[in-house]
Amino acid sequence: MFYCCGITEKGIMPHNEDALLVGRNVLTDGRLEHRLSAPFIAAVSDGVSGENAGELASRMCLEMVRDVTDYRKGELKAGLMEIHRSLAEYSEDDPDSRNMQTTLCGVAVTDERNVVAFNVGDSRLYRFRAGRIRQLSRDQSLVQLLYEEGSITQEERRTHVHRNIIFPAFGNVRTDPIIEVEEIEGGMEYGDVLLLCSDGLSDYLSAYDIQEVMELPKSLPKRLDMLVKEALLRGGTDNITVAAVVCEYDG
Repeated sequence: MFYCCGITEKGIMPHNEDALLVGRNVLTDGRLEHRLSAPFIAAVSDGVSGENAGELASRMCLEMVRDVTDYRKGELKAGLMEIHRSLAEYSEDDPDSRNMQTTLCGVAVTDERNVVAFNVGDSRLYRFRAGRIRQLSRDQSLVQLLYEEGSITQEERRTHVHRNIIFPAFGNVRTDPIIEVEEIEGGMEYGDVLLLCSDGLSDYLSAYDIQEVMELPKSLPKRLDMLVKEALLRGGTDNITVAAVVCEYDG
C-alpha cells in the first residue's frame, strides 16, 4: 500500500499551467490525498512558458498518461511517445494551441518494490530515504548541459539567465522529445518517499533545502505545504506543484 499526497497551485501567476496525476486523478488546482495499491502512476506536468496553451498541454498530457497500463520499460516509453505525438497532432490542428508543450516527470509503481521513472523536461523526481534526499531525474535543460561540461557551477545553475530553456518537450511539433525511462535502482523500501515537483519549487529550493523540511516531525501534507510556502517566500514567480509517494508496505 502507498500513501500519496500533493499540491498544485498558481502561486502569484494569473493561472496554473501545472498539473498533477495520482492514480486516476488529474488535478489542476488544489490538494489531494490517496492510499493506493500498485500498479499506479504518479506524475507532474508543467506547461512550457513561452508557448501557447500550457495549461491545456499539461492537463491533456496527464489525462492520457493515466490510461497507460503497460509499465514495462520499452512499452511504457512507446506509450509515452504516442502521447507526445497525439499532443503535437492536436496542436497542429488548433491555431490557439499551436506548438503547445509540457514537461512530464513521473513514476510507474509496478508493485510494492519496483518503480519505473520517466522524464522529459526539467520537472524533477527525488527520493527521500533514511533522512537523505537524492535527485533521481536528470534535467533536460541548457543549464544542465552547461553544468555537465563544466561551464557553470552548481550555484550558477539556479540563477543562470537561460535556466528556463529546456530541450524539446511533449507536444513539440518540430522535434520529438528524448523520453528517459529507467527502473529506479533499489526500488522502494518501507518508509521511502518519492517526491515529484515542477521547477516552480526546484528553482527556489535546493535539494538540501527540501531535505531539511522533509526531516521535520510533521505530517507529510504539512511538509509539502511548507515547501510551497518557502518557495513563494524566496521570490517564487511560477506555478508550484509537489507530490509525494510513500511506501507503507513492510514485508
